[in-house]
Amino acid sequence: MGQLTMQIYTKSLKGRYLKDNRKVKSKILDEFCAASGYNRKSAIRMLTRGLLGARDKPAGRKKEYEPRLLLPPLKFIWLATDQMCGPRLKAAIPLWLPFYEMKHAISPEVKHQLLSASARTLDRLLNPLKHRYPKRFSGTKPGSLLKSQIAVKTQQWNEKQPGYVEADTVAHCGTSLLGSFICSITLTDIYSGWTENAAVWNKGAHGVLQQIEKIEKRLPFSILGFDSDNGSEFLNYHLLRYFNERNKPVQFTRLRPYHKGDNAHVEQKNWTHVRQLFGYYRLENPDLVELMNVLYQNEFALLHNYFCPVMKLKDKARVGSKIIKKYNEPQIPYQRLMPCEEIDDLQKEKLKKIYQSLNPFDLKEAIERKLKHIFRNVDLYSRKK
Repeated sequence: MGQLTMQIYTKSLKGRYLKDNRKVKSKILDEFCAASGYNRKSAIRMLTRGLLGARDKPAGRKKEYEPRLLLPPLKFIWLATDQMCGPRLKAAIPLWLPFYEMKHAISPEVKHQLLSASARTLDRLLNPLKHRYPKRFSGTKPGSLLKSQIAVKTQQWNEKQPGYVEADTVAHCGTSLLGSFICSITLTDIYSGWTENAAVWNKGAHGVLQQIEKIEKRLPFSILGFDSDNGSEFLNYHLLRYFNERNKPVQFTRLRPYHKGDNAHVEQKNWTHVRQLFGYYRLENPDLVELMNVLYQNEFALLHNYFCPVMKLKDKARVGSKIIKKYNEPQIPYQRLMPCEEIDDLQKEKLKKIYQSLNPFDLKEAIERKLKHIFRNVDLYSRKK
């Protein structure tokens, strides 16, 4: 029996089958199975759900989220947050959405769906866009002279209070470490994820010390511990004296050589706070140092510390050959600092006033303007050479 004949025959039996009683249905099934060769269960599905087993309604539960309505605001926020992953984006949407509503109309239904969507749903909705918006070297010279005076960190610090920081540098050297170029210093707090950056010319010991002094003045907490890699920009007498010759000395430690995982917090920030911002270009114009620092110290630090949630590892366990990691709910560094007893009320009030005065979309626009100006100078300098 051909397919077309089978469809006509099934359609003719379906009307009778749905109307008749159980005894007649049994006879119809016997007749249909004998003529078609299908087993009894397949025959029942074909006669009750449509021709040749096609379903009258799609399988599964009804779609709760409509991509056509959700994608415009979701895409706008996702791009503004530098394409956060689902868990971080879910925590960021309640912070960014009120500012989005100031300039764009959004229905209550779409707003409710954006706030209620899970991290996995957000990733699934954005998945078709990720290939269209791709995201935009280490040069550590050993500082061996002071290794005997600066201890290797052999145990974890107290991560239940702010002040224990990790530091690293990123070389904007392009594809070659020869010559002079700009480096970025990254300093991140282990407890809160609060991160500050600074640009320095050639990462000399004196220049790095000056920028760390400036960074410390901007921090909303005191530095209690400082952990760095084994580069000479950190392992030097200038920085050692700076941390030791104070009323309450700072615990100065270093990671094990060739073990970047010891400073995993700052290594991750080297990507999100430096490479995603300036890429892998060679920045060899000393005039750019000041422009980069103006960007780092103002809009960029405000955006990431007040509006970009960070994930914090809660537990890690090996199960067979797999490592299972569990994370706390993503929070912005500002949210993690506010409940801390180590930060006084005056400092908390200052942080609160800063937070209430900010608009993340305005900060993002200012960052883009300053980046265009910086890269325009990079192009002009390259043409002159």
